[in-house]
Amino acid sequence: MKKSNLTSTIVLVLLWGLSWPIYKIGLHDAPPILFAGLRTMLGGIVLVIVGLRNLRELQFANKWPIYLISSLFNVILFFGLQTVGLSFLPSGLFSVLVYLEPVLVGLMAWLWLGERLTPLKGVGLILGFLGVAAVSEAGLTGHTTVAGIVLGIVTAVVWAIGTIYVKVVQSRVNLMWLVAVQFVIGGAVLTAVGSGVERWSAIVWSGSFIATLLYGALFGVSLSWVLWIRMVRTGEVSRVSSYTFFVPLISVFVGTFILHEPITAFLISGLILIVVSIYLVNRPKITSRIVTIR
Repeated sequence: MKKSNLTSTIVLVLLWGLSWPIYKIGLHDAPPILFAGLRTMLGGIVLVIVGLRNLRELQFANKWPIYLISSLFNVILFFGLQTVGLSFLPSGLFSVLVYLEPVLVGLMAWLWLGERLTPLKGVGLILGFLGVAAVSEAGLTGHTTVAGIVLGIVTAVVWAIGTIYVKVVQSRVNLMWLVAVQFVIGGAVLTAVGSGVERWSAIVWSGSFIATLLYGALFGVSLSWVLWIRMVRTGEVSRVSSYTFFVPLISVFVGTFILHEPITAFLISGLILIVVSIYLVNRPKITSRIVTIR
């Protein structure tokens, strides 16, 4: 991996790993859908301001279907389900479920993009589902719910579809504008939905909430997603997705020592199986060199 790509990967993993427990803190002061809408719309506005110098690349009149579809999967469904799901599960456990996404991307990339699916990848997929089963067993202990587990898995599926879609349309749209517009549109939709089903008066504009909102907008949305989309564009999508398996590890670590969330035997076993599965699904092919003696 090139040094620049390695740096981007490390920064992305750290930003997303910290996001889960930070968002969990923010949910103490705001309803989930409004919180998701505010941070995503604010993050999109920041990127729009940055992108104004290259306004000609927007081409909204011609590219609006791409922006809308990407907004649906990568923002409205992904962030909406993610934020609601965090209300049901500890941040570390929920992040483990969501980061089944690399496994799902490996399968979808084989079906839709023609990327190779080897027997080793097949074993990895089976281990991934076993990991989900182990984590689901932990959900019966009382501190988690079946609804939260379902939301986590559906969030992973939605994100995987969104990732594949970005890879498919990458040559047809400016990716910086894709990130910016999808978050403005998606954030506006989430805020509108939240306004209808939640109460603005329930938001506590405390210092901690404002800090979590700003972190989400500037780092959890703007910077991290620009890095993510660029990585998807420049690499094989299944392999790029595999790098994010470190995120749940960071999230579990932070959630345990800062939020005092429990680590159970089922969670540990599920986490290990999921990490191993992601590695196997995205393991680069090793080719042997044949030396001919003449």
